[in-house]
Amino acid sequence: MSDGTLSPTPETPPYALTIASTDSGGGAGIQADLKTMTRLGVYGGSVIVGVTSQNTRGVADTHVLPTETVRTQFDAVADDFDIGAIKLGMLATAEAVETVAECLSEYDAPTVVDPVMVATSGDRLLDDDAIDAYDDIFAQATLVTPNADEAAELTGHVPDSPEAIREVADWFFERGADAVLLKGGHVETGDGTVVDTLVTREETTTFTNPRVDTDRTHGSGCTLSSAIAAGLARGDDLETAVERGIEFTQSALAAPADVGQGAGSVNHLADFGDD
Repeated sequence: MSDGTLSPTPETPPYALTIASTDSGGGAGIQADLKTMTRLGVYGGSVIVGVTSQNTRGVADTHVLPTETVRTQFDAVADDFDIGAIKLGMLATAEAVETVAECLSEYDAPTVVDPVMVATSGDRLLDDDAIDAYDDIFAQATLVTPNADEAAELTGHVPDSPEAIREVADWFFERGADAVLLKGGHVETGDGTVVDTLVTREETTTFTNPRVDTDRTHGSGCTLSSAIAAGLARGDDLETAVERGIEFTQSALAAPADVGQGAGSVNHLADFGDD
């Protein structure tokens, strides 16, 4: 007769790491990354670069952790876990960017770089001198995921045509990135769609979806990049990881979370095809 105790059945889930900053409101940043990874069947770990006092209405304060603390977090994770993929989010300062670049140079894993510069609320999240420091990050990127505004700020080209998209991609390729996903949410197509464009050195693939008519987009960029990293950690090829990441983000936008007093947030609990 059973004594009522349970015997554990260990599982070995894929593991992904997010290196980014927090969002105290929960819609973006580290919190969004870990929710997304969990929803997609991936065990998520984190290296916290900065702490933001943030809600759906804006960013009240940002505190960047000492680079030594960023480094020891990464070392602790890398020493103990088999990291299947790494996602980079808000890194805030040149010193933090340089430290993270050093960490990446010592660990071989697919890396998704979301060059977060400005929050959905309009608050700037990246120091001007940090932009130049990103070259060492791009050199180690499996995929870079800029939106149109970030791409224009970094490269000087607005990705609003096939020719301009190629110019943007070439800028990242010159700095060593393997592939670029130009997010189309900030580009009007005139037909009610959003076109995201994945560019590798060999080919260009577009993903066209209906535009979701919502202002509850807080966290969408973090969600997409962490979903792609989760797919890579699960063993998906890049195109599949991007396609599934876009599908997950679409579902999070289509059933947004009506939380807070601002516009709200994408919803990481929304129904998704793999549920």
